[in-house]
Amino acid sequence: MTDLTTMERLKNWRQRVVYKAGEKFTRRVTSYFSAQSLVPDTPYIDNDLFPFLQSFTDNWEKIRDEVTEILKSREAIPAFQEVSPDQAEIAKGKNWRTFFLYGFGEQLPKNCAKAPFTSSLLEKVPNIEISWFSILSPGYHIPPHQGVTKGILRAHLGLIIPKNRENCRISVGGQIRHWKPGEIFVLDDTYEHEVWNDTDEERVILIFDFDRPMKRGGRALLRFFISAMKFTAFYQVPKKNLATFEDQFEAATRRNNENMEKLADAAEAARKKMN
Repeated sequence: MTDLTTMERLKNWRQRVVYKAGEKFTRRVTSYFSAQSLVPDTPYIDNDLFPFLQSFTDNWEKIRDEVTEILKSREAIPAFQEVSPDQAEIAKGKNWRTFFLYGFGEQLPKNCAKAPFTSSLLEKVPNIEISWFSILSPGYHIPPHQGVTKGILRAHLGLIIPKNRENCRISVGGQIRHWKPGEIFVLDDTYEHEVWNDTDEERVILIFDFDRPMKRGGRALLRFFISAMKFTAFYQVPKKNLATFEDQFEAATRRNNENMEKLADAAEAARKKMN
């Protein structure tokens, strides 16, 4: 029993050392990325600095139509913490569902096939890292949290927004914004941010992450940082889960389509019988 306790203490000590070292390294990297940035280091960044965003606002209705079709199989869309267990502190139950199109710089081909137009726009985003449709239940609150690296920025495109949108909002670095259908904004998620959907309607947006424009040194360090992350559970577990949920969603939509076809055939048969 004594040996086991000693081993547990050693393990806990090692975890604290690794955590503190990682925290110290992350702070230093964050400062370096900030110094290397070619855009302002602010909670929200001006859209004019990212010309590729225009195609999303110009075509937002087509994107909305694709996610509306995906939502017909809503129950097969995983909760965020089911994809990434690290999100369990901020995602509870089925209140925050996530339909991923990109994961860690790579397309999810089966999911992208469900939203081909949206995927075609995402392909043109420089150095895209992650993208998903973020589906937030009525009345849900995402508590304060922070992203892991200042080397990546995040875009939010409003798609299906509650009519009472003043009560559906995000705070980034203490600055509050409200989503609007067809409007996009860019934020730095290393600032503490928090989300409220204090309405009785679902909120759906498109989120995508892309590399922060930086000088050569910052870009090189970011590539190293992301490559190193791929050896950790932070990367490996969600990657495996994404593949599983992608297959499950494809199977679910296939079943739904087959059921719809059967209903249509039955309705047609009934119509012919009546005639």
